[in-house]
Amino acid sequence: MVLMLNNALSQIKVIILHGNGGGAPQHNWYPWVQKELEKSDITTVAPQLPDGDLARASYWLPFLKNELKANEHSILIGHSSGAIAALRFAQENKILGTVLVGSYYTDLGMEKEKQSGYFDTPWDWEAIKNNQKWIIQFASTDDPWIPIDEPRFLQKQLETEYYEFDNQGHFVEKTFPELVRALKNKLVSEN
Repeated sequence: MVLMLNNALSQIKVIILHGNGGGAPQHNWYPWVQKELEKSDITTVAPQLPDGDLARASYWLPFLKNELKANEHSILIGHSSGAIAALRFAQENKILGTVLVGSYYTDLGMEKEKQSGYFDTPWDWEAIKNNQKWIIQFASTDDPWIPIDEPRFLQKQLETEYYEFDNQGHFVEKTFPELVRALKNKLVSEN
């Protein structure tokens, strides 16, 4: 059983997608989550994405497909704009699963979000669900950027495994044990 699980995990690649506004792989919980997953022999990458300030779909989605080679063995962990990129990628491509952190589905009335290109076309919730096995979602009622109605709406549309906090803000802490635990549980239950 352990050998089968390790063999299945060896095919998986986790890709951590930072947010916009100059987000970087060394910020927030990204390095800690990467290190924790790698302790379990789960290949994890947290790249600096191009066009980090605006996080435009026209840069990020091709980068995910062509440079990072995201595919049906990939898990996308997206934070903020990275979560939106993960959703749009899953709408058009097969992946294993997604972890959404501080996610939303509208441009929030923010100019940078409007410029990103993620909100120019309607969402295809069924395609997003059907192109992956599962979606885990983390939200917080005290997020200063994302009104809680946004992630709650996503949870209903996508039927995510949903974790709601009241004290995590926009999830910028240096650790994130709840994410690692939820992801590992999902991987064990799948194999």
